[in-house]
Amino acid sequence: MSEPVAHVALFPSSGMGHLTPFLRLASLLLHHNVRVTLITTRPTVSLAESHLLSRFRSFFPQISFLDFHLLPLDPSTANSTDPFWLRFEATRRSSHLLSPLLLPLRPHLSALVLDMSLTSPVIPITRSLSLPTFIFFTSSLRMLSFFSILPSADLGGGGDVVEIPGISPFPKSSIPPLLLVRDSLFAKLFFEDSSNLTKLDGVLVNSFENLESDSLQAINGGKLKLPPVFAIGPFTPCEFEKLDSGDSSSPLKWLDNQPEGSVVYVCFGSKTAMERDRVREIGEGLLKSKCRFLWVLKDKIVDREETEETEEVVGFELMEELKKRGMVVKTWVDQREILGHNSKSAGEIRDAARKAAGDGGGSDGAVQRLIGEWKKVKIMQNVPATV
Repeated sequence: MSEPVAHVALFPSSGMGHLTPFLRLASLLLHHNVRVTLITTRPTVSLAESHLLSRFRSFFPQISFLDFHLLPLDPSTANSTDPFWLRFEATRRSSHLLSPLLLPLRPHLSALVLDMSLTSPVIPITRSLSLPTFIFFTSSLRMLSFFSILPSADLGGGGDVVEIPGISPFPKSSIPPLLLVRDSLFAKLFFEDSSNLTKLDGVLVNSFENLESDSLQAINGGKLKLPPVFAIGPFTPCEFEKLDSGDSSSPLKWLDNQPEGSVVYVCFGSKTAMERDRVREIGEGLLKSKCRFLWVLKDKIVDREETEETEEVVGFELMEELKKRGMVVKTWVDQREILGHNSKSAGEIRDAARKAAGDGGGSDGAVQRLIGEWKKVKIMQNVPATV
């Protein structure tokens, strides 16, 4: 009798910070002979996401892809203007359309792994299908611990920290500012989803025990109200992610030609768009610093809307001066590769991470246990074709 094969559907949210870890998870599961179906919302919000998915498809033709078409969303009903958060909300409001997508899949699904932002609306759907449901938490175990106590946390009270059972206090300065704006869409999603964590069958986290042993011990020791947590990281970059670093205009190629440890990396986040006067103020400051620099510039939240050349945004004369000392790019860059370029730091952590993710390591063992559970699952066979 042949060994059962687990079939898992992955459902990421929008944004490179959500999509990339999910695609790395898919690659890891394929390595362990898990059948993978990837659910994606179309079209993507950004061009960077679209290009990454195209490369992923070409690398892994054995993966099944399901396009999830969303219902129209009136932005005025969502209390946000951020295109990514609006996509999150549109996906949540369309979650009831999942059933007809999942039911016909063969072999029957062993589990569905969701982005954390889809927890609340999808759980009722998967429960009606008797489908084990997990979230992939793309942040740290410590952040997951904070997330789990969010409904009862005193965020606006006195003191500089939030107490979390079993681990050191969480500094309030580390709380995303929008989480403190209770009527924001960001806060609404987080508070709703944190209240439903215990209804999940498990949580996957891109971390490992040696990095966050106190958080993992508190979670496994029952000090926090969470389902089973699997620390399965760290995920390493995959071949499908690599851009053409041989291109002379590539940031990595440019870095190759700079003295080691001589470059300042300037980036305010992939979604932080800046006004022209602020852009030019930063440019002038970089010139005065007399440092070599790599500056990732954003003047629009979504790259699809960026129609002007870098010189037009920065100013032609200022750009000519900036080119003499550094490099300015408007395209998405792989920050992990940039920050790891010619780096000699964090050697102990890097070695521990490799050991955890390697054969026989703690994270590898967690992956094996998780897949073992999925292989035992027999669900959805008796669910009627209509829900």
